[in-house]
Amino acid sequence: MRLSRLVLRHFRNLQNQELELPSEGVALIGDNAQGKSNFLEAIYYLETLRSFRSARDDQLVRFGEDVFRIVGTAESDGSAGDGDGDGGAEGDGDTAQSDRGGPTEIAAAFQQRGRKKKVTIDGQEAERLTDALGRLSAVIFSPADVELVSGGPSERRRFLDIVLSLNERGYMKSLQDYRKILQRRNAALKAGAPTSSVAAWEPGLVRSGAEVMAARRRWVHAKCAAFGDYYAAVSDEARAVMSYAPDVSIPPGAESEGAASTEEAIADAFREALHDSFERERRRGVTVVGPHRDDVRLRLEDGDEGMDLRDYGSGGQRRTAALALKLVEAMTIRQHRSRNPMILLDDVFAELDPGRSERVLELMEHEEIGQVVITAPKDADVRIRRDQLTRWRIADGVIEA
Repeated sequence: MRLSRLVLRHFRNLQNQELELPSEGVALIGDNAQGKSNFLEAIYYLETLRSFRSARDDQLVRFGEDVFRIVGTAESDGSAGDGDGDGGAEGDGDTAQSDRGGPTEIAAAFQQRGRKKKVTIDGQEAERLTDALGRLSAVIFSPADVELVSGGPSERRRFLDIVLSLNERGYMKSLQDYRKILQRRNAALKAGAPTSSVAAWEPGLVRSGAEVMAARRRWVHAKCAAFGDYYAAVSDEARAVMSYAPDVSIPPGAESEGAASTEEAIADAFREALHDSFERERRRGVTVVGPHRDDVRLRLEDGDEGMDLRDYGSGGQRRTAALALKLVEAMTIRQHRSRNPMILLDDVFAELDPGRSERVLELMEHEEIGQVVITAPKDADVRIRRDQLTRWRIADGVIEA
């Protein structure tokens, strides 16, 4: 997919504009604090309906205004099998990534008065916000991605949840069900409700939690080798390993008899863990086991255990691991949606040493990617598709196309 048109109204510091984007992409040049990252944030908002910088919707409205609105037109870029992947969520009400062959207009708006978000697809309001997710097939690379490695488990869970919600059939519903039931079970524990009242939430919690854990396990297992390959290619040194670290101990060999058996084994383990921890949960008034406490372990391939990159990795090693994760995310779009992903690059080379920068460039030049939108402080910093990307300038939120 590619973005052919973008309309901005009262988003961050960006001035109201209507822009036509070239098919190859664009390089947005400007000094710091002029709105470069805000521009990418607006584009990526149309993919996930949330800020990639974890800002609240009300923080995205320009000062003095009540509403922001973003409108984008997405078109096929001619990728083989574009929009016809069999692993995405199309058709199950989770995400709506279908491509009907022509341009699709996605519009997202938020009004501070009443805190109302509205999303439309081709002028029709989406029944659920989740129906509009994933329309651009975009991946954003940002210096802040290092927090995927340096940060706590919640950062990596959030990454997993976004990737799987956009690409795995049924995942979004399972995750939403789990969160709702967990909240209600926690409320019962906190209120000191009778054991029978707390137990009433267990079947749904176990079912949805097992679905979430099984999907996370499958994805990490399937993409572990690719993560190691990307890490080695960028670092030009030892490989890295990605492994799923569930909060619930999953029996060895749980995957040997297929997806249904895996979920059943995980559900049994989760049910047992809840039983074993119940007295502790009573004392604390909160659920202490489950996928809301999962992690993804990232380590260098060195001996039996390897060096944990969060605790012992250098700055360069952590940034390399973060880049590898994002490249795996782009691979997931290609495999699950049969689309070349749109690539958004937010001054990503500024934090990399020259060697890693060159190797990342070489990788991206050989990867199957779609339209590229990159931000940089000066023209010399535009190194990917250097002779193909149209140059735009930005100052005080005004884009000169």
